[in-house]
Amino acid sequence: MVVGMKVEKSGNRMPKIAKELSPVEVKRLTKPGMHAVGGVTGLVLQIQPDGNSRHWIYRTTIGGKRRHLGLGGFPTVTLAMAREMAREAFMSIRAGNDPIEERKAAQAALTATQKRGLTFADAMEKFLAIKLQEFDNDKHRKQWRATLDKYAAPAIGKMLVADIGLPDVLRILEPIWLDKTETAKRLRGRIEAVLSWATVAGHREGENPARWKGNLSEILPKPSKVVKVAHHPALALDDAAAWFADLQTRDGMGARALEFLALTASRSGEIRGATWDEIDLDKGIWTVPAARMKMSREHRVPLTNEAVAMLKAMPRFAESDFVFPAAKGGQISDMTISAVMRRQGFTDSRTGRTAVPHGMRSTFRDWAAERTEYPRDMAEIALAHQVGGEVERAYRRGDQMEKRRAMMAAWGRFLRGEQGQKVVPLQR
Repeated sequence: MVVGMKVEKSGNRMPKIAKELSPVEVKRLTKPGMHAVGGVTGLVLQIQPDGNSRHWIYRTTIGGKRRHLGLGGFPTVTLAMAREMAREAFMSIRAGNDPIEERKAAQAALTATQKRGLTFADAMEKFLAIKLQEFDNDKHRKQWRATLDKYAAPAIGKMLVADIGLPDVLRILEPIWLDKTETAKRLRGRIEAVLSWATVAGHREGENPARWKGNLSEILPKPSKVVKVAHHPALALDDAAAWFADLQTRDGMGARALEFLALTASRSGEIRGATWDEIDLDKGIWTVPAARMKMSREHRVPLTNEAVAMLKAMPRFAESDFVFPAAKGGQISDMTISAVMRRQGFTDSRTGRTAVPHGMRSTFRDWAAERTEYPRDMAEIALAHQVGGEVERAYRRGDQMEKRRAMMAAWGRFLRGEQGQKVVPLQR
């Protein structure tokens, strides 16, 4: 039912000037239908059959067509507000505009903006949900998130990715570029990756402000020119035998883990996470799964007779699968192993700093290069480093297991002080 209309004899429906209702009178309207409220010709309050839903409608003619323009619900939109919006619509139509089409266009533009309007924090979460699946190592996943959370999110987290420019990236990197160069370098790459994802996903356009080549490289100094790599303090070759002899006199799980680390030239994390099911004592092979390796590739370690004998003498605990468990179960801590070497008191002859467990890998590498004739690649494979290019690695099937076993046996003899001369591998 339409209230406030009359029918002329000609058959044309002509609006009559409705009585101007007060806010109280409007509030008392309950009958379903359209009720003209006066004040602006064509303004009505539509009451749905349930009697609860009420909406303002401005009925008018635009371009010769009868149109209804919704103005919002009552009482959120008051009578005064509805009349003001109706007057504005009337003036807009009189000026030759179509407020209904303008509203549709504005809503479409808003929807498009919202789809593109992604903040860096949200983009980071969406990107990491995909990127972190590439890492089997939980430590690497945490490192990726930690640097972005600590440095990038506080500075640009609330910014739309479409608005982030070179000055914003510099605002993050410049304060740490000289003092924490390695961290800053990695952070730059991670910001670039997030923004690249945002560009491909349609949330931003144009150049990536975190790109290094031809961009930040023209503003920031090269990382290699800023900082020298700080190597882990390593045991001097001439101290190796005395250090190893001292180590074998020490008791405790940390000492045994450090001894096994030295014999295998492995990383502390690989040692601490070693489980009995990874070790084949009969074949003398320790297979470290890819999930626990830095390069995310399975690594086989040849175990010498001394290493096997040491493992056979180790106690096994029903409540733990770890070869070197902590006192209360679970994985032994890195600090426990480091504390053993710190108490031994051997220092790096070049820096004077106390040697650390990870430095044993450098000691091993120096021994292979300076005291033996073993091929460089063999030593690199023993350290689980990448050797050769991608194509070369694709064609290399073996890992020189038995040759490396002989090399590690020679390394063990060196640690025990059983030989001082150069070691020359026999050639068939």
